[in-house]
Amino acid sequence: MTRGATARLFVAVDPPASVREELLAWARAAVARLPLRRGANALADVRLLEPEALHLTLCFLGGRPAGEIEEIGSVLSSCAERVGELSLGAPLWLPPRSPRALAVEVHDPDGGLARLHGAVGKALAEATGWQAERRGFKAHITVARMRGRGAPWRSSQGREPALPATPPLSFTPASIVLYRSWLSPAGASYQALATCDLLAAGR
Repeated sequence: MTRGATARLFVAVDPPASVREELLAWARAAVARLPLRRGANALADVRLLEPEALHLTLCFLGGRPAGEIEEIGSVLSSCAERVGELSLGAPLWLPPRSPRALAVEVHDPDGGLARLHGAVGKALAEATGWQAERRGFKAHITVARMRGRGAPWRSSQGREPALPATPPLSFTPASIVLYRSWLSPAGASYQALATCDLLAAGR
């Protein structure tokens, strides 16, 4: 690795495979119902993510010195909080004012996910000097991204199109993962660099 190289990093929890598959099936049906603009193959402007790319991001670190990867991975063990059952909520267009992604909100009834987010952010700041974004943490899972400029659907009184209800799915995270994101014209791919198991219920 060259001197001064950087790596695009984030820390996330992953839904189980069964939840990812059902969530992607919902996303496929939702995108198929969008009132897309005519011509120019508007459907090609909506890219569904692959199942293995469905993450719940806790902290996006952005470009960090590649030499920090080992240290960042090692500090995750200090963040082994217990996270209770999470459930899927309503669909979200993000960012709200100029949507570039379709996501699904995640409910955190006992606050365990929020505590984990805080613990990870604090540990990363102490270890590397990384600073979290000022906007508040909003737990969600992105399922599709928009290519090009502007949403590819016909405007309906300036509102985003309605979407079908999300499936009633829930899961309990088992671990936190440090990922490296590799960007390409076809979309991002993700490499797991370090994993830390979360505490089981009752511990």
